Amino acid sequence: MKQVIHPQYRTVIFHDTSADAYFKVGSTIKTEKTIEFEGQTYPYVTLDISSQSHPFYTGKQKTHAQEGNVARFNKRFGRFVN
Repeated sequence: MKQVIHPQYRTVIFHDTSADAYFKVGSTIKTEKTIEFEGQTYPYVTLDISSQSHPFYTGKQKTHAQEGNVARFNKRFGRFVN
């Protein structure tokens, strides 16, 4: 493998600012920021949303299709379909 063309893979701290959660993950993302975490200095990246704050993963997702087109169709014609 060529040594010069591959990005540097390292441990990075991702911070979800909306849930105030920190993740230590291996990544090739480029950043100039650093943070002191668990006694060591790591590169630091902030996130607006992650699995800790996204409604799909937290179980707070709203369902809007309660009375949508499919529900209306089944209400009108569901008795004819067997």
